[in-house]
Amino acid sequence: MTPQTLTVGEGDLSREIAFLHRPGSGPGVLWMQGFMSDMISTKATALAEWAGRTGAELTRFDYSGHGQSGGEFRDGTVTRWLDESAAVFEHTTQGPQIVVGSSMGGYLAMLLERYVANAQRIAGLVLIAPAWDMTEALMWSVFPDDVRAQIMDDGVWLRPSEYGDPYPITRGLIEDGRAHLWGDAAWTPECPVRIIHGRLDPDVPFAHGAALVDKAGARDVRLIEVADGEHRLSRDSDIALLITTIEELRAEVS
Repeated sequence: MTPQTLTVGEGDLSREIAFLHRPGSGPGVLWMQGFMSDMISTKATALAEWAGRTGAELTRFDYSGHGQSGGEFRDGTVTRWLDESAAVFEHTTQGPQIVVGSSMGGYLAMLLERYVANAQRIAGLVLIAPAWDMTEALMWSVFPDDVRAQIMDDGVWLRPSEYGDPYPITRGLIEDGRAHLWGDAAWTPECPVRIIHGRLDPDVPFAHGAALVDKAGARDVRLIEVADGEHRLSRDSDIALLITTIEELRAEVS
C-alpha cells in the first residue's frame, strides 16, 4: 500500500504527514506508535495483517520527523505531534474509532481523547505501556543535573538508546510538554480504556501505567498485566493479546 499525505500546519510550520488508510468495517482502529517508531513497525504491521483478514478499518500514520513523514525530529514536541494526530483522526477516519497507542502513542491517545472537538467518535482506547506525562515524569525528573544543564544550555542532549542510535531530547520538547501534564489531576476518559503493560518494562515502569486506574476513579479503565513482558511487547504472544483486546473492545462498543 502506498502512503498518502496530509498537510498539517501553515507557512514555516507546514509538514507533510504520511498515512496509510485501509477502509473497512467499524469501529475503525487508529494506530499511534511510540517515540522514534513508525507506522510499519512490528505491532503496526501485525495490525495491518489482522485488518486484512477481518476487513476492519485501520489507519496508521507517522508523526513529523518519523518514518515517511516530513519535518525534522528535533522540531518535535507534544503539541506538534498531538496536532498531527488530531488532523489524521479528523480528516482520514470516519465513524467510531478504537484508538490504539503504544508508549508515547498511548500518551498522545489520552490527550487526543481530551483534545479533539469530536471526541465522541473515540469509542475506546487501548494503551500499551502508556508514557503519560513522559517529558516530565519519565525524562526531566530522572535526568541528572549535568544532563538538565546541557539541555538548558545547548538546547539538546543526545540520549543513548538500546534500540539504535542516540536520539535528541530538546529543550523545546521538555518545555512544551509542561503544557500537557496531568500531574495529580484526575483522568476522566469518556470511553472504555484497556491498558496493556509489561511487569518488567524498564522504560515506562509498570507502576506508571497502573497508576492510571486509580487516576480514572470509577471509569471503565482496566489494566492487563503481562507478567514477563518488557517495553516493546512485540512477541507473538504479546501481539495476540493486543489483537484479542482490540477485538473484545470493538465488540463491546459496537
